[in-house]
Amino acid sequence: QVQLVESGGGLVQAGGSLRLSCAASGRTLSSPAMGWLRQAPGKEREFVAAISWSGAITLYADSSVKGRFTISRDNAKNTVYLQMNSLKPEDTAVYYCAAALRRIPPTVENEYDYWGQGTQVTVSS
Repeated sequence: QVQLVESGGGLVQAGGSLRLSCAASGRTLSSPAMGWLRQAPGKEREFVAAISWSGAITLYADSSVKGRFTISRDNAKNTVYLQMNSLKPEDTAVYYCAAALRRIPPTVENEYDYWGQGTQVTVSS
């Protein structure tokens, strides 16, 4: 079994920054792509960012996060990160880490194979 554990969420004021981490453990996956998705209260889960195994491919949601969020990974540590800057109240959500057994990182929820439990990010105005 594969476990994905997110950390780094919390409460931050608008304009602030947070760095989320997702540590993978358990069964070794073969070169998984990794992604971050989020779910705000009363809304469906949405894609935020994704990265390929090598890091050569990074994908971001539209203008809502591009330029403010950066995804990265350290394969030696089995960890993927999401650096979030210039946070806005609309970024408030539960952020989920996910792994996909694909070369091209997915941007759709149902193409991810493994999920973490999520970490809450709350941005106050």
